[in-house]
Amino acid sequence: MAAVFPTVREVLALDPVRHGAPRVVAGDEGLDRPVRWVHVAEVPDIATLLGGGELVLTTGIGLPGDDAGLRAFIGDLADVGVSGLVVELGRRYVSGVPRVMAAAAERRGLPLVELRRATPFVRITEAVHALIVDAQLTELRATEEIHQRFNDLSVEGADAAEVIRQAAELSGCPVVLENLSRQVLGYDPAGESAELLLDGWEQHSRRIRPAGRTAYDPDSGWLVTTVGARGQDWGRLLLRWPASGDVPSARAVEPNAGSPTRLTILIERAASTLALGRLIRRDAEGLERQIHRTLLTALLDHSRPVDEVGLRAKALGVVLDRRHLVGVMVRHRADDPAGEIGPEAGQARLRDLSEAVGQALREAKLTALTSAVDDNSVGALLALPDAAAEDRALSAFASALRRVRLDAGTGRATSGVDPFRGGGPGAVIVAAGSGVSSPREARRSLVEARQIAEAARRDRRDLPIFRLPHVGLAGLLHLLRDEPRLQTFVERELGALLEYDARHPREQLLDTLRAYLEQGRNKSAAAAAAHLSRPAFYERLARIARILDVDLDSVEAALSLHVALLALEAVRAP
Repeated sequence: MAAVFPTVREVLALDPVRHGAPRVVAGDEGLDRPVRWVHVAEVPDIATLLGGGELVLTTGIGLPGDDAGLRAFIGDLADVGVSGLVVELGRRYVSGVPRVMAAAAERRGLPLVELRRATPFVRITEAVHALIVDAQLTELRATEEIHQRFNDLSVEGADAAEVIRQAAELSGCPVVLENLSRQVLGYDPAGESAELLLDGWEQHSRRIRPAGRTAYDPDSGWLVTTVGARGQDWGRLLLRWPASGDVPSARAVEPNAGSPTRLTILIERAASTLALGRLIRRDAEGLERQIHRTLLTALLDHSRPVDEVGLRAKALGVVLDRRHLVGVMVRHRADDPAGEIGPEAGQARLRDLSEAVGQALREAKLTALTSAVDDNSVGALLALPDAAAEDRALSAFASALRRVRLDAGTGRATSGVDPFRGGGPGAVIVAAGSGVSSPREARRSLVEARQIAEAARRDRRDLPIFRLPHVGLAGLLHLLRDEPRLQTFVERELGALLEYDARHPREQLLDTLRAYLEQGRNKSAAAAAAHLSRPAFYERLARIARILDVDLDSVEAALSLHVALLALEAVRAP
């Protein structure tokens, strides 16, 4: 993609050109072609010296005298991609250019212009080149502004919404951030209708197929770049950009007038800022917590060697070696509604929960690393003498935590009920992972506990401790809905079918597949559930098998597709 250059039409409006009384005799539809440079030529084989985008000036004295030669001359210029041909009358051609030349230019869509008054070509070249240099300087300044703006956003730690807003403001175009499953994470309509922009977004997005990591899809009119860092992509950033012919010219001075190069730089810098911001927010939290959180974070994300974590934990009085370790997560059933009660109140609520967990561990006489691990959860890694003590220790901890929170009035103050019951903002969940025998396996127990706690948010059973058997597959997939690897799995299993449905919205073969799998692969029952005749249902199944290239009678293939469908529903869930 080239920088913004003046068009042939704009060149014809320059004073030195107007002095020559220009008249367009052919190729009107090409007047909006960009002029990359001006070249003066008086020889017929000039095309071999050109690279495309030049405006060729000539008096015609060296052009062929026969019709075939003139046609070949015009054809060569058109083939190399020149912007136009300007012929000064008076030396070779007096009353006008030959008709055969005009006809050939018209057939090829090449702008052919007569200058009916003698004009020094040097003045034309000076004026056009000055315009080009000015455009390039403008482009450079705009590019510097883009880099500076997004550098500032990175330093300030701006959130995704602000990055998207700035991208839309700088480009003057709608911008959308989506995950790998084509779900919208953020957007700015740039003054347009948000409803129209997002209506049927997933199906629309699946039809946007750029040929590269950053590329323009001319069929849809979207400029797209992949968002990710450290080799892990987690989304796409899309900017709706008009066709190249509608891009403002170099003479446009509005701050949001964008060239292809500038918009490509803009969307890539915005994507980099989003990726960096995600990394910074994830890493900065571990740096701001005290030593317990540092160690728990290290176990969760492998940021420190396990042996080092064990040594530092031992120095704190928490021995991890030769102990039975159990990961525990305590969280509110409802997310911290910071937008409703304010960030300070949300932090205070988390701090209260963290203190309650610490006190409960002390009352239950349990040794553990404990700290808040995110905005809604407090984690603990219990270090028990042996596996036989696991059930007793967890029960003691849950009972102590219930007492601590009730004694503190947390349940009554926030929900008016037992804080372990119901779904009010004061209700909490205690989840425990599987016990492990070494610090190297501690991460598995902690992650499992966090997964169980997340999935159990929808469970209204009054269980003192949630364990893995209490969480079904749908709940687990709901927890993992933001995991790029799960989204990649869904795309691999169902992407072709989703794209087919996007192109054929009346058929919706995904619903047919869902009915087939939910009825245990009983085709007759599935046809009835889908309100289709059996022949029609069978034909749809055959089409699904061809699209996905799978054997739907295979138990393994059906299981994989069923899991992918459940995962898709989890990803689409608000």
